[in-house]
Amino acid sequence: MSFTASTTASAPPLPAVQRYFEVSLFLLVSTGILAVVLTGKLDPISLFVPLIALAYKGFRIWRGRGPEISARVATWLVLAYFLFFPLDLWIFSRSLSAGAPNPALYAALLAAIHLMLFAALVRLYSARTNRDFAFLAVLAFTCMLASAILTVETSFLITLAIFLALAVSTFVALEIRRSATGAVSPPFEPGSPMAQQLNRALGLTSILVAVSALLLGGFLFFLIPRFTTGYLSALNLQPSLMTGFSDNITLGEIGQIKQSSAVVMRIHVEGDPARASDVHWRGIVLTDFDGKRWFTPAHDQIVLSPNSDGEFRFAALPLSSSNSSPLRYTVLMEPVATDAVFIAPHLEALRGRFANDTERVGASQQRGYLLVDRTGSLSNPFHNETKVRYEGLSLLPAIPPAQLRKASTTFPDEIQSLYLQLPELDPRIKQLAQKITESSHNEYDRAANIEGYLKTHYAYTLDLTGPQTNDPLAYFLFTRRAGHCEYFAAAMTVMLRDMGIPARYVGGFLPGEYNDLGGDYIIRASDAHTWVEAYFPGFGWITFDPTPPGNGKRNTFLSRLALYWDWFQFAWSEWVVNYDFVHQVNLARNMQNTSRTWGDHAQRYYREKQRQAIRLLMALDRRTEASPYFLPGVLVFLIALLIYLRGRPLIGYLIARWRVRARRGGNLTASLASLEYREMLRLLEKRGWKKAPSQTPLEFASAIPAADIAAPVAQLTELYQSARFGDHPTPVAQMSALLRAIRESLRKASGTSR
Repeated sequence: MSFTASTTASAPPLPAVQRYFEVSLFLLVSTGILAVVLTGKLDPISLFVPLIALAYKGFRIWRGRGPEISARVATWLVLAYFLFFPLDLWIFSRSLSAGAPNPALYAALLAAIHLMLFAALVRLYSARTNRDFAFLAVLAFTCMLASAILTVETSFLITLAIFLALAVSTFVALEIRRSATGAVSPPFEPGSPMAQQLNRALGLTSILVAVSALLLGGFLFFLIPRFTTGYLSALNLQPSLMTGFSDNITLGEIGQIKQSSAVVMRIHVEGDPARASDVHWRGIVLTDFDGKRWFTPAHDQIVLSPNSDGEFRFAALPLSSSNSSPLRYTVLMEPVATDAVFIAPHLEALRGRFANDTERVGASQQRGYLLVDRTGSLSNPFHNETKVRYEGLSLLPAIPPAQLRKASTTFPDEIQSLYLQLPELDPRIKQLAQKITESSHNEYDRAANIEGYLKTHYAYTLDLTGPQTNDPLAYFLFTRRAGHCEYFAAAMTVMLRDMGIPARYVGGFLPGEYNDLGGDYIIRASDAHTWVEAYFPGFGWITFDPTPPGNGKRNTFLSRLALYWDWFQFAWSEWVVNYDFVHQVNLARNMQNTSRTWGDHAQRYYREKQRQAIRLLMALDRRTEASPYFLPGVLVFLIALLIYLRGRPLIGYLIARWRVRARRGGNLTASLASLEYREMLRLLEKRGWKKAPSQTPLEFASAIPAADIAAPVAQLTELYQSARFGDHPTPVAQMSALLRAIRESLRKASGTSR
């Protein structure tokens, strides 16, 4: 492999732009590759090698080093990989795709992603020309497309937003770099004030354009009609394994699941969410026990098809309204490797789309049915390999213990044949059950006493390290005296059957954690649980949970922050991943209702404020009419307003007139002459003779047509100019006499005209 010099032979035309472009392009390619890596669907080599290569290249760019590989070597490397591609396609990627819904298609996708990542890294280490840079940008965009195929999680939204901003930044810098070739103006040096200002402008422009594109794209996304069949939807990968929910469970398997915090389901409950705080979400029911494992023997299952409304109906044991409460809920189940459908007890109706994306394309004959076995366990024949959303209606039993104590002890033959089976076990188990229930007089008290005894006399733990034993149940009850839910449920089921009470071993999930932000219950793998259901004739199966509570979850800042993140993921999955025509109609209806509600609220607010203003004015009017100070107060207010508006000119005029009268025996000053002249102009303006701004005082005086007025006007004008612009003393009384003569002449002329 040949290496180039650390710097190119000729300096780029704009070093600052070149530097900005290199960094922006590197970040763009890194974002595209990280988007693929963050999906978590690649093998370890494809995860760590790109990260190491990006870290080393970033260090080189930070040090200002140039390309590490020559163009010729890069070409030979890519051609050599094409020889390796068939081996990757048929051996390596094929082995990684085992268990996927479509192994051949998934293997082809993985092999193509491997080729894309290799080409992107080789080109990143050898890019020199604009053509190389453009090809790198295309490869980065291809990485984003691959990420969109591999995942629908919120991490893609974050990387997409960053990618858009960097794409705008990179292509703008590329165009500036290309257009500046051969420019006469000197280039900006990196780190100079002009270069920093340019970098800030490019960064701000990129962010604004990216945000605008996301907003416009989001608007179009919610506006354009949606369809439920997704493009390339068959490329979903194998789900996370969820052992412990099949027809065969060995003691200890669910304890392994409980050590994971992965989200399994999100359940939204209509009405008060507290009604579901104690619901055990049933997934499987197992009938037989061999001392180490619970299982259900092979048997035929019944096919359930939806009715004309797309709803599955179930003939559950009827319960009166006083003994049950309806619960409507919506389940969004993540892809898990189990066929179980998790429901609340006493299911009445179910509605959902259970066919996965692979079955959804081209095959509509057998989609939309469920399987139910003789225990009442529901399973999805299409497998839960994609996210499944369904709605259910259950009648939660709320039967008083007094009624259960009066239940019959005659059990149907079918119930006894299925739920009283026991292998040969340690005889101490039956003796312990008899000791616990020796004071009980009915089946309910026996079950309740066994439940209470196990809760109070044994400890809960997930740490079951220790010697292996052929009788794990006896070892739990008489030696270790600690375990997790499987051992407690198995012990109670066995004890009830020893007492002749039909009981069964049930697996599912606890209610999980309620997120008040999203209004849903978050059920994680750590909420996996097993419990017991005992049969009471006339009432059906009643839930008993003998497992003592574990360590409660602490409400910390980080846990609260995790709820915000989970709510964001739920909103992303609900309104982006699962967004279809039904969501679109609901969104339009909600917007219409919201706009109508806001409009009605604004009208009511305006009318209320209008009525308040009218009432205030009426009350004020009545008070002012009854007040003796109203008219004097109005008069004082008007005088004060007049003084405020015209006070300063009026006061100035009065002071000036007083000074004129006070100095009647003295000589005329410039200020007094100006005052007398303005008074003359005011009198003449009332007569209709207004001085134009362009006229001089003498021109205005000569323009007066009336002979009896023109003479005193001309004399007063001469005195005004003499006092203001000359130094000839003039008596005040002379100018005042001329002003009186003009006033008298104007009064006579006005009387004659009338």
